[in-house]
Amino acid sequence: GASDTNCSDPAALLTRDKAMNVLVNALVFKVAWVSTIFGGANELPLFGPLVVMIAVAIHLWRAAEPHRELALVVLTGAIGLVWDSVMVAAGCLSYPSGTFVAGLAPYWIVCMCMLFATTLNVTFRWLHTRTWLAVVMGAVFGPMSYWAGSAAGAVLLIQPTIVFVALSASWALLMPGLLWLARQLDGTQPVRVESGA
Repeated sequence: GASDTNCSDPAALLTRDKAMNVLVNALVFKVAWVSTIFGGANELPLFGPLVVMIAVAIHLWRAAEPHRELALVVLTGAIGLVWDSVMVAAGCLSYPSGTFVAGLAPYWIVCMCMLFATTLNVTFRWLHTRTWLAVVMGAVFGPMSYWAGSAAGAVLLIQPTIVFVALSASWALLMPGLLWLARQLDGTQPVRVESGA
């Protein structure tokens, strides 16, 4: 019957599976993001990274090629460490907890960058070929995430107007740049199996 056809339709199953992947990815990201902000704002800097480790593990477990996604996670963390450390050293940002070395970004913000990497080939896959939209979204939502962290007490924005301009300009470049890197290291797509044997 029609219901049998729908149940066995590979295209329908694939669409449903992709939707579920995006839902799981977005929910896990949100839980880990909130946990990291909470920990950073409440002198519990290790709490967020522990949750992020679980989130990354879930992402890698669901990935078709975990080693490629792991490379993306590590590289994104390194980029985040460098950029946020520049902002700290320039006196734009100040973090109340989780800093091992003065002038460097705290480890929990690096973990948050690694967490963000888990969304690039799943939740944000639709942005891969929409470069200008990625630029705009980076310019708008990049600073907003720092504002949310500031409102929670996880980060202090020194001279907020200047910081917002700097964050907006940087994330207008970082977002499409990270999406490009994600395309190169995409490990989320399953290996295609030829049918008709």
